[in-house]
Amino acid sequence: MGLVISALVTFCVGFLIYKKYKPQPVLFLGGMILMYIAAIFGYGTILPAKAATGSTFFDAFEFIRATMSSNAGKLGMNIMAVGAFARYMDKIGASRSLVRLTIRPLLALKSPYIVLSGTWVVGMLIGLCINSASGLAMLLMVTMFPILIGLGVSRLSATAAVATTLCFDWSPSDTGTILSAETAGLNPVVYWTDYQVPIVLVAFVVVGTLHYFTQKYMDKRDGHVVQPMEVEKPAEDDPADSAPLWYAVLPVIPLALILSFSPLWITSIKMNIVMAMFIGLFIGACCEYMRWHDGKKVLGDIQTFFDGLGMQMANVITLIVAGQTFAQGLLSMGTINALISGSQGFGFGPMAMMLVMVAIITFSAIVMGSGNAPFFAFAALTPAVAAHTGLHPVLMLLPMHFAASIARNCSPITAVIVVSSGMGGVSPFDLVKRTAIPMAGAMLVNIGMTFFYYYRG
Repeated sequence: MGLVISALVTFCVGFLIYKKYKPQPVLFLGGMILMYIAAIFGYGTILPAKAATGSTFFDAFEFIRATMSSNAGKLGMNIMAVGAFARYMDKIGASRSLVRLTIRPLLALKSPYIVLSGTWVVGMLIGLCINSASGLAMLLMVTMFPILIGLGVSRLSATAAVATTLCFDWSPSDTGTILSAETAGLNPVVYWTDYQVPIVLVAFVVVGTLHYFTQKYMDKRDGHVVQPMEVEKPAEDDPADSAPLWYAVLPVIPLALILSFSPLWITSIKMNIVMAMFIGLFIGACCEYMRWHDGKKVLGDIQTFFDGLGMQMANVITLIVAGQTFAQGLLSMGTINALISGSQGFGFGPMAMMLVMVAIITFSAIVMGSGNAPFFAFAALTPAVAAHTGLHPVLMLLPMHFAASIARNCSPITAVIVVSSGMGGVSPFDLVKRTAIPMAGAMLVNIGMTFFYYYRG
């Protein structure tokens, strides 16, 4: 009965969002309904005993408060800082300078969609150093997104390429990679080189090609005309448009700082996204003072950064918290655990059971808006399930781990989609329509390579 109730509530939530109801209150309401049903009928609890308020009615609100507080101080601060920095770069004209500097050589390729596919591949490579999908997407939205728009692709296409740049959590330092390797009894480096890298190399070709054809076709279907930005003399009467060409380095400064002070190069100094954004803001303000010699104007323009913080909080953070509230409702109902328990009773063969586990993880990642949450929850169960079917644990953990990171790019409530769509000025629900086909290709590569490993070994 719990599965039926969860399915009905999920359907109603999806229907209301499809009918253009505001997603935040719909998700909050759906999650709270599931929480209260779970508590009343004994399917589960809203909060663990140590965190409970003593009142079931208040527990749902306490979960929202705690989730909001946690997101505002961690992921939320990253999102707000990057979004605000992007607004400031646009205000002072640095984003336009970056486009002007790069547009001529890229136009020579005669295909903006090749550049789009290349952006996805480059993003995947940078993801070896930046393990946060949303963090990486935010940095690329500041740097590569305006270039893609300048080349003439639509905002949806450019955002789709950037949002999916870490659809495989394949870094050796990624927590999911480490957990998978340790649970499978493998050295994390061996797990990365022998299992993850071959899959991602195949995905470079498949997903990159799918992005090229999918975004090109959908742009044409939607009536978008590819019109590259004309490289003309800046308008001197527009301060943002007349920024000097060397301002092009300003949007790249935070990304350069994060890559430089990382395991890739300098490890003695620690750097994080928020700090990099504030350093970028400081350097940008200094450049603006040298340009204008007007302290009042320079300090006044910094208000654009602070306004951007508030906009990201109102539009992006609230949607992430609403999605987590709905996910907590499903967890309280025991929906996902019931799916796993039920599948174990059917006596599937080893690869069939792998497909079932991947399907459950995929479904969970989409409806919960998170890749890590369902994978971390079920990774510990995998060795027992694998032993029951005679399958090596790595051949179940590997596709489950990648399935979780792939599927989150098809969820309109996951952080990376919400963040990217917010910065790109597009709907997250329209965005996942653009990511669905490339991610389906990524999933086929994931499963196909797992079958290859199974029959080879």
